[in-house]
Amino acid sequence: MKPIDLGSKAIAITGASAGIGLATARACARAGMAVAIGARRLDRLEEIAREIRSGGGRAVAIECDVSDEASCRAFVSTSAEAFGSLHAVFANAGYGVEVPTLEMSDEAWERMLRTNFWGTLWIVRAAVAQMRTQTRPAQGLAGHVLVCSSCLSKIGAPYHAAYSASKACQDHLSRALRHELVSDGIYVSSVHPVGTRTEFFDELERRSPASLGLSSGNTSLQSPDRVAGAIVRCLRRPSGEVWTSTMTRLALGLGTAFPGLADRGVARYMRSHLRRAVGGQTDGHRSSHES
Repeated sequence: MKPIDLGSKAIAITGASAGIGLATARACARAGMAVAIGARRLDRLEEIAREIRSGGGRAVAIECDVSDEASCRAFVSTSAEAFGSLHAVFANAGYGVEVPTLEMSDEAWERMLRTNFWGTLWIVRAAVAQMRTQTRPAQGLAGHVLVCSSCLSKIGAPYHAAYSASKACQDHLSRALRHELVSDGIYVSSVHPVGTRTEFFDELERRSPASLGLSSGNTSLQSPDRVAGAIVRCLRRPSGEVWTSTMTRLALGLGTAFPGLADRGVARYMRSHLRRAVGGQTDGHRSSHES
């Protein structure tokens, strides 16, 4: 397939008020795409839309809460109306917590799965319904669905079981739809960032009542612009999975083939990070100052 000319295409992005979503909105606008940006913080979205328009781009801000199905449908339909059609959607909104798995309440599990997984499903379902009504180009795609999963979709991370599970759900959803939607001319890609320098970790700490610090203080975080650049390349030349760390991708593939090796790697990571987080304590118990 020849590279897709993005100049006349429109994309709708959830979770676009910060982080990977914001970086992707800016990168897509620079590539010539019309951008519909959605999140709960409408004032922030409007500021970003003005910034894109002042640079000569096209952008519209739409309030969207992905934990609400009706809001997801309205976001997609309003995005399509704003630009006449949608070439792509990027289901990006989501959050994480760091908490002992069995201490996480049923309500907290449900909230995370509702946002990270159900929110993705509702956005994708609405977007595909919209794309199916559009005239398919003689050559090229009728649409492109991208889902922001995670490298943790490939492995269950201690104290991040709910997040890992939600990301695995997104990963499996993307792979299944990639095959199911071929006949419609709709391509589906999953995006698998490693640790990225965004508000995600601040939000994780805020939502985690007694964080062990396993995710904070990481000096090897990637920039959201790196992820956004990979997404734009995927929009031009669609691929099934988008990764920004070849080493992580290979390591997780090896861990899937040899789970015992993966367990040893996770245990080593846990020992080193728990030692750093609680001043040498490595038995997995939280100290009182963390509560």
